[in-house]
Amino acid sequence: MIKLLLQVNNTLYIYITNYPIMKPLKLLAAALVCITVLFSFTAEERKKAEDSPIKIETGLITGVKSKNSDVIAYKGIPFALPPVKELRWRAPQPAKPWTGIRKCTTYGPDPVQNPPKPMSMWSEEFLIPKESIRSEDCLYLNVWTAAKSAKEKRPVLVWIYGGGFNSGGSNVPIYDGEATATKGIVFVSFNYRVGIFGSFAHPELTKESGYSASGNYGLLEQIAALKWVQKNIAAFGGDPENVTIAGQSAGSMSVNCLIASPLAKNLFQKAIAESGASMVGSVRGMRNLQQATEQGITIAQTLKTTTLADLRNMPAEDLQNRAKGAFGPIIDGYVLPEAIPAIFAANKQNNVALLTGWNENEGMLYGTLKNAENFRKQAEQTYGANARTFLTYYPANTEDEATSSQYKLSKDIMFGIQNYTLANVESERGTKVYVYRFTHKVPGTGIYENIGAFHTGEVGYAYDNLKFINRPWQPADHELAHTISSYWANFIKYGNPNGKGLPNWPSYTTNSNQIMILGDTPTAKALPDKAALDLLLTTIKP
Repeated sequence: MIKLLLQVNNTLYIYITNYPIMKPLKLLAAALVCITVLFSFTAEERKKAEDSPIKIETGLITGVKSKNSDVIAYKGIPFALPPVKELRWRAPQPAKPWTGIRKCTTYGPDPVQNPPKPMSMWSEEFLIPKESIRSEDCLYLNVWTAAKSAKEKRPVLVWIYGGGFNSGGSNVPIYDGEATATKGIVFVSFNYRVGIFGSFAHPELTKESGYSASGNYGLLEQIAALKWVQKNIAAFGGDPENVTIAGQSAGSMSVNCLIASPLAKNLFQKAIAESGASMVGSVRGMRNLQQATEQGITIAQTLKTTTLADLRNMPAEDLQNRAKGAFGPIIDGYVLPEAIPAIFAANKQNNVALLTGWNENEGMLYGTLKNAENFRKQAEQTYGANARTFLTYYPANTEDEATSSQYKLSKDIMFGIQNYTLANVESERGTKVYVYRFTHKVPGTGIYENIGAFHTGEVGYAYDNLKFINRPWQPADHELAHTISSYWANFIKYGNPNGKGLPNWPSYTTNSNQIMILGDTPTAKALPDKAALDLLLTTIKP
């Protein structure tokens, strides 16, 4: 048996296996024939992708075939009308059909937001490009697919970006879909409005809406994108009946909202929630409609406007710079009929398989860091008779220890108890659930050297996009990225992350509490801080 590997221009690989032994000259001739045929095939396929359109609901589009794989990317596909002028702060409207062929070769504009600026652990690879256009006309989506036929019915992943509902966009290097598409998946990403453009509520907006609510425009756009997938993804070789939604941070909170929303019923079958949910307490400004409306009235007064027409005529840049407040999902009685914990408690959520988890070092402090003595005093005030137990989980015997414990506590309150509760509720319902903890220290230099398994750090591994991030990667990082992205791909395909050659990932139950530790050596073990999380849950107010 002979196995021959040839490489041309770093992109073309040819394997000849189970080939009968022959004279060297005859073998070389056969290999050269293969090179000629396959090289011309690759060039023809690329030209075909760029010249031969596919038909979607609104017209004909073309994309660009990758030089490194069989994946074709279609970028900047309109899925709704531009939400400008009279459509500012209205539910997304269907995109208009076009004539001719639309070249979908570049990302659409990013949502209006402050200019991207690297901060803390987030270097520019985790942000929209600084040179990108930011516009209200931002409702575009992107599709990566390697399917050769509309009949293939490949599983579909719909990615939802994070950014605290105030920033972000699909045009971020670590959200590139090609690597996932090479695993047999159709990858979709899209933009939704953020900040005041995505969640501004006002009595007049509620009155004109037709559904007695206002403010959840970003969530409505996520639902509109999922409806677009149902109508159009088959044209890209995708299966509309095998859709997974996935998101990180605010994107993960969005996933939680979509699982809860009756408007998203039957639009997806599986969900991946990475570091974010709204299952416990008042998280990240989850307001009801009355609270959001009161804020909207205050903003309008601050802007010295008296009518919706005035607000809609105000330049987007002025609104972005002058309108201050907490923006994000609203319990509006429409998209979210009730608070999310109440929806889950009543078993009214959508039925989906779930993969969820959070990272080891993603604590973020809001407010002043307390010294050890004040941290211990706060523990006594908050936890009373349980303060001593609390301080075994979050010790403060020294100043360094107190600092470390406060970051750990913030992680557990912001992410840990949220995704933990989501896993518990869904598991007890009988849903198939898989839980992870990303513990691998992401390598870095300078200010990025000691940030550990930081918030968003897992994304490059999960979607096999380390090549877009400027870090001193080691072979172990690439091996871990292969493992994690394979887990994610298997879950997207089958609702189960396990597969050949991967360490076994047991499903999570409230009895076993088994999770997968995604560290240097992925290992399944019992949730290590279950007792600490359970203690926190006893003191969190609904």
